Amino acid sequence: MEFFEVLKERHSIRAYKAQDIEEEKINAILNAANSAPSAGNLQAYKIYKVVNREKKSKLVWAAFGQSFIEKAPLCLVFCAHPQRSAQKYGRRGVELYSIQDATIAATFAHLTATALGLGSVFVGAFNEKEVKKALSLPRELKPIIILPVGYIDEIPYSSPRKSLNELVVEID
Repeated sequence: MEFFEVLKERHSIRAYKAQDIEEEKINAILNAANSAPSAGNLQAYKIYKVVNREKKSKLVWAAFGQSFIEKAPLCLVFCAHPQRSAQKYGRRGVELYSIQDATIAATFAHLTATALGLGSVFVGAFNEKEVKKALSLPRELKPIIILPVGYIDEIPYSSPRKSLNELVVEID
């Protein structure tokens, strides 16, 4: 799919078919995330690939009952690795760059899923401690985004977007 078509077709998908995702598509998504830019090229993040139904069920609970998470055949959990970024950037690396790194990697995964005919959605509403507990994450990692991925089972509607005049401020 051509890049601007990907942007046009990208939606937040919360309904998935009970259909496994081909391993080559999963690898393409993960490779795209790996290719994302990061501060100082440190890649201050980790990606957890979750396919186990019990673990996904725990993520649903951690995400305040968002049941579509469990229905997705794949969930990718993007975690910031603040200390990796801190080694070069100190406090700013901890508080910002590592979070940006994880978010940009998740965005690349999200767009790649669209390009491959899959759907996904950014889930940021969750209890961080419960996500860490559900996946037995190391203490130093900070969960940033849960990205359920799967074949689309419901055609989404397009949500309205703000005009560029509302978003862009030109500085003279």
